[in-house]
Amino acid sequence: MQWVWAQLQRLSSAGQSWFVVSLAGICIGLNAALIAILTEWLSDLKMGYCSDGWWLNQEFCCWEIETDGEGACAAWKPWTKYTAGMWFIYTALASLFAYLAAHLVRSFAPYAAGSGISEIKCIISGFVMKSYLGLGTLIIKSLTLPLVIASGLSVGKEGPSVHVACCIGNVVARLFSRFSRSQGKMREIITAASAAGVAVAFGSPIGGVLFSIEEMSNVFSIKTMWRSFFCALVATVTLSAMNPYRTGKLVLFQVTYDRDWHFFEIIFFILIGIFGGLYGVFVTRFNLQVAAFRRKHLAAYPITEAVTLACLTAVFGYFNRFLRIDMSESLYILFKECEGGGDYDNLCQSTAQWPMVNSLLLATVFRFGFVILSYGSKVPAGIFVPSMAIGATFGRMVGIIVKAMYRSHPTSGIFAACDPDVPCITPGTYALLGAAAALSGVMRITVTVVVIMFELTGALTYILPTMIVLLVTKSVGDWFEAEGIADEMIRFNGYPYLAKNEHAFNIPVSRVMRTELHTLAAAGLQLTAVGKSTISQLNDGFPIVTPDDQRILLGYIGRTELNYVLQKANRGRHVHSETHCTFIPDPSSTAPMADGLVPHLTDPDVIHGMDEDDPLEMSVSTAMDDVLDFGPWVNQTPITVAPQLSLEVVIQLFRQLGPRVILVEQHGTLVGLITVKDVLRFIAATEHASSSDSNVDSVGALQGVLEEAWLWTSECLGSVQRWASNTSSSIQGRLR
Repeated sequence: MQWVWAQLQRLSSAGQSWFVVSLAGICIGLNAALIAILTEWLSDLKMGYCSDGWWLNQEFCCWEIETDGEGACAAWKPWTKYTAGMWFIYTALASLFAYLAAHLVRSFAPYAAGSGISEIKCIISGFVMKSYLGLGTLIIKSLTLPLVIASGLSVGKEGPSVHVACCIGNVVARLFSRFSRSQGKMREIITAASAAGVAVAFGSPIGGVLFSIEEMSNVFSIKTMWRSFFCALVATVTLSAMNPYRTGKLVLFQVTYDRDWHFFEIIFFILIGIFGGLYGVFVTRFNLQVAAFRRKHLAAYPITEAVTLACLTAVFGYFNRFLRIDMSESLYILFKECEGGGDYDNLCQSTAQWPMVNSLLLATVFRFGFVILSYGSKVPAGIFVPSMAIGATFGRMVGIIVKAMYRSHPTSGIFAACDPDVPCITPGTYALLGAAAALSGVMRITVTVVVIMFELTGALTYILPTMIVLLVTKSVGDWFEAEGIADEMIRFNGYPYLAKNEHAFNIPVSRVMRTELHTLAAAGLQLTAVGKSTISQLNDGFPIVTPDDQRILLGYIGRTELNYVLQKANRGRHVHSETHCTFIPDPSSTAPMADGLVPHLTDPDVIHGMDEDDPLEMSVSTAMDDVLDFGPWVNQTPITVAPQLSLEVVIQLFRQLGPRVILVEQHGTLVGLITVKDVLRFIAATEHASSSDSNVDSVGALQGVLEEAWLWTSECLGSVQRWASNTSSSIQGRLR
């Protein structure tokens, strides 16, 4: 019976993990469908309304109308027939949506701003950010994301969708004590949720799993891969069942191709790849300068900044056919073949090919500039789809030019492989490759993009061109030694995260470790001294050493656990200021957790939510007046290394195990400690010493232009304010 009971417990434990993953996937799929429906309705609301039902967007309002011409659907009513009036309403609603989103984020959930990819990478690597994946952030980001996309800002919802999915995974897993008390299991669930977020954003479950492997997690086990795959599959099936677009497709820009490509087109594919690499380099560098300017001058005006950007985007974008509509719809139009109903606004007409090239070029340049300015503003803002939209407009422009060359010289030797009975050039495929190149260039991912594009098109024949384009894109990025924008934002914000880059320092850890340590003696300390140590020092924890001069390492206690025990002891009034404290671990008195681990907790939310009958809390509440025992809260087996160990090995320990601190001991004696921040500080100092001054000056070029523009704007506003004040004083004097 004991064996049967043990097997049932094992089965229940395994089943609970799959149940949590399934529940998270279902919630992620439902949330993605609701966001998609609301985004479509708000985006169409800027152009008009449905007389049959105000809750219907234009597609559902005109569902039975097959003609796409203007005025074909009588149920859809534009706000006005005058261009000036439509332009004003379009701009006003865009500004209103941006204001509502920025106001909600600032008032209720500041963590809902931005993409979230950078922060989630840090959380998965072991960095704790309280409330970043909480319920409040989930609700506000889910509400404001459709508003931001509908406002027309040059940002996307795919990056924030990953953040929302991770919030859902965190909230669901917190309902089960087996996950809430284990940071390792929580990181597995968050990794699986990130895969599901990409899966529902692109309709690509395999691409989502590869994204979590290639971009999100430094260490990816087979077990985590299977859970990520299952979570992405459940989320995708749920989204497919919801069918938010009523087309049977998971995303709005999903298309199919039925024609092959020709080898002479590789020349133009390489050109698109070069564009993608250069796009990633310039957007990343310029956006960092904008972020520095935003932190210096605009930190106090997040709502004003968002409304201004939305207003400017709407004012100038309204007059361009590819900027006026939603970016997902624009991608769908640019990806489609001309023979499959893709002649949007004469896009496929040879008589309008050069005006169309000009329109596509303007859309590329305009959106390029506004992506640099908008990404990082204090609203939910991703960069996936904006980058794809920029690459698609550039790629479609190249495709139209190549098609024009073929029409002008059909008998040229370069076009000898073309069959005269079928169209030779498919400009939609150039748009697809351009989107892939821009996405790969800005995120510095390759295999994931290939799989996502394959799942979007289902065209096996275009895998080779996609691989060629992404290889060229990666080569251009490597030439400029560029990093992905997510990694650069991690470095800009100072998060403790070790990138996947391999460093060869050839130095021991003793060169980097801290030697001035704040330790706690295992015995002999009074409660007053322990309280002063926790208040005066900002360390995350304290090594426990013997009270003699040998400083033999006995364990490690976290700051959160220490404060928790002190608060409980003071609240119970069983101690006084002269109470002696002991930190000597007693293996016989420790109660193992559910996972068989020593009761050493690192999450404050878990600690404060413990049961009153917890055996560890009982050890505090029943403490004698003369001794307060911290032993059950001491980690008896902290990660330790020798001072002669190579720094590269320590970096691998941080990446694979995710500890906050690694202690350095020699023959049992504590000699130092090292954290991720110490490693990053050493790497930054090394890179700064090897960088040239000219490179630093060139990086700040855009920031200098923004500084000059800020000074000029401030002077103009000051002059207007002084003029208004003088005029008001003069009028008041005359009235008197």
